Amino acid sequence: MRAHGAARVTRPGPALPVAVPILLAVLVLLTGCTSAPESGAEDHWRPKAGIGWQWQLSGRLDPTVDVPVYDIDGFEHKASAVSDLHRRGRKVICYLSTGAWEEFRPDAGKFPASVRGRGNGWAGERWLDIRRTDVLEPLMEERIAMCAKKGFDAVEPDNMDGYRNRTGFPLTAADQLRYNRLIARIAHRHGLAVGLKNDLGQIPELEPDFDFAVNEQCAQYDECEALTPFVKADKPVFHVEYELPVARFCAASKRLGLSSLLKKYELGVWRQECPGARAWGPSRSGGGQLPADRARG
Repeated sequence: MRAHGAARVTRPGPALPVAVPILLAVLVLLTGCTSAPESGAEDHWRPKAGIGWQWQLSGRLDPTVDVPVYDIDGFEHKASAVSDLHRRGRKVICYLSTGAWEEFRPDAGKFPASVRGRGNGWAGERWLDIRRTDVLEPLMEERIAMCAKKGFDAVEPDNMDGYRNRTGFPLTAADQLRYNRLIARIAHRHGLAVGLKNDLGQIPELEPDFDFAVNEQCAQYDECEALTPFVKADKPVFHVEYELPVARFCAASKRLGLSSLLKKYELGVWRQECPGARAWGPSRSGGGQLPADRARG
C-alpha cells in the first residue's frame, strides 16, 4: 500500500537561537521540493485509449498473453503474481466487487446483515446498500488498500450500477453517483487508476472521475455509442462480448475506438481479438484497460 505520511505531534521546547529557525525554514523549503505526493495526488497510472488487454478471473493464471494490460481477481492472486506480470511488461488491474456482498470472500463477516440486500443473480452474492457509506467506506478502503499493497496498478470495481437493479433498497441515481465517486476517490488516494464498470447512464457525469471504462455486451444491447465520452477523453474502454461472433461487433468497435474482446462467460484464459487488432495498441509502454460486468453483475 502506498505510504501515507503520519501527522507529527510537536511539543513546546526550549527557545532556539534566532539563526536556528531561519535555518530550519530553509531546510523545510528545500525538502518540500522532493517530498512524496500527498494523499490524492495525481500520481496514478493513466491508460490511453485503444490498447490490448486480457481479462482472466477463473482458472490457473496464464501470464503469457502478449498484451500490455491484465485484469485479474484481487483476492485470488498474491503480490508475486502481480510482480511476475510486471516483469513481463504488463500493467495489472485488481478486480473487486464494491457494490455486492460475496459470501466467499475472507472479509465477508465484516458486512452486517443490514447492508445486504437481494441476490444479484450470482450464487452467494447480494447487492449492498450503497447509501451506508459509514459501513462500506472503511471496508472498501481495506479492499483497495490490499490491491495497492500487492502492487496492482488499477482497480476494476464491479457491481457499480445497483440503482438500476432490484437490490432490496430504494437506491437512486444520486446515491449511485455519490458512491461511485467515493470509490474513485479511495482508489486515487492509494495511487491506483480506477475504471467505471458499466453504468452507462451516468457516464456523462462520471467520466471525469474515472480513468477508463469497462463494459460487457454493449454491442449485443446496442449501447456502445454511450461509451464514446471516454474515448474522446483518450481513456480506454475495455469491452467484452460473450454471445456475438467477432464479425458482428469488431467493425463498430474499431470505428468507436474500443478495446474489444470475445470471451466466454467463465472468463478463463481463452480470448479472441478482432481481426487485425494490435495487441499492444498504440504503444507498448502506455495504456490500460479493464473487465466486464453484465456477466458479473
